[in-house]
Amino acid sequence: MPVSRRTLFPRPSKTALISAAALVAACASLTAACGVIPGSAGGSREDPVTVMTWAPEKTKATNKPGIPAMAQAYARWVNANGGLDGRKLKVVTCNDHNDPVGAADCARKAVDMEVAAVVGSYSQHGRSFLSPLEVAGIPYIGGYGVTDEEFSSPLSYPVNGGEPALMAGNGRQLAARCERVSLVRPDTIAGDDLPKLLDAGLTEGHRKPSSDIRAPEDGTDFTAQAEQALERAGTGGCVTAALGARTDTFYDSYRRTEDTYPTARISSVLGSVDQSLVDRTGGGNGPYEGAYLTGWYPAASDARWGEMREVIRQQAFGDNRVDPTDAGVQTTWIAYTVLKQTVESLDGGEVSSRTLRRALDDGLKVGTGGLTPTLSWRFKDMLAASDFPRLVNADVTFQMVRDGRLVPARKGFVNVSKTLERVR
Repeated sequence: MPVSRRTLFPRPSKTALISAAALVAACASLTAACGVIPGSAGGSREDPVTVMTWAPEKTKATNKPGIPAMAQAYARWVNANGGLDGRKLKVVTCNDHNDPVGAADCARKAVDMEVAAVVGSYSQHGRSFLSPLEVAGIPYIGGYGVTDEEFSSPLSYPVNGGEPALMAGNGRQLAARCERVSLVRPDTIAGDDLPKLLDAGLTEGHRKPSSDIRAPEDGTDFTAQAEQALERAGTGGCVTAALGARTDTFYDSYRRTEDTYPTARISSVLGSVDQSLVDRTGGGNGPYEGAYLTGWYPAASDARWGEMREVIRQQAFGDNRVDPTDAGVQTTWIAYTVLKQTVESLDGGEVSSRTLRRALDDGLKVGTGGLTPTLSWRFKDMLAASDFPRLVNADVTFQMVRDGRLVPARKGFVNVSKTLERVR
């Protein structure tokens, strides 16, 4: 995913994270001493449970309008069916405009509104939005997983393995099929992390490291990068691109270039390529036929997505922002599933940022109908990797495009925990 440049800060140790979590809990209890006012939405059954969902919209880079639209559709559905354990769900949305100021503004709005949680959101500016949430004690539930901070903040409760799991998994998937791999990725700070993640998976499959090819995150022509990728991949090689919304622009340049180079297979990760993109570009007769893709969840055609599809049919029919094959929409569905079960676990008690955090930290187990493993955020459930201490779900799926449809390339999930623990 393309991410703007930002200043790097040392990653906190697990000890530091525990201390930070304890401090947040103490501040939530001692509001007079710490000056913190925890979210109080849902104090009684008459009060709605107010949460926020944000994502970038109408920008020149990555846009995720389906995320807030799915959140609103979920609220309409759950309220039509008795609410969250009898309480109305109120979803406030915010456009982070794909920049640090916009992300911080959304977080401050969440604090000002005293929301109980930020749920199912997307932003490339983790430090900008997580710091205000941490001060206010507001949990960040089921973010997209595009920033390092989502896997280090004690207030973050991720539902997938984010970009780290996708890239490590992509390396594992390609190692079984490709002699050499060229990686085309954004020339950003976050993009700088992608080669080592991909290479960790390739190394595990006894392949050489990838050729690292940088590209502008808002580029409109990638001919030079396509030529480099094809030349370095060679016969029997693969070209994988992780450029978010610009991935199709890259492969458009690739298609105009590939005839003069040895044939290579193409690859990407879900979020950069999905079923709707395959459909728009010709399906089985299009350029993505035969492509290898790594995702977090079962293929979009899987029956386990049936309830989500029915909710979209009932509550977002005709809203083309809500695409059930989009990884952002899917992640938002899972994030709100976590919220629902967390509220229900409170058994009619107060619903606030403090009580939601306590339930999640105390070992609540959340089932997602097989879309992920059972989710739990106890310390012992977290990955033993210093770079990603909050990561609790390192499962990925291997998919490919066959006859114009994204289908499993391998049954079940592939766990990349050990691969991520070796990343240095």
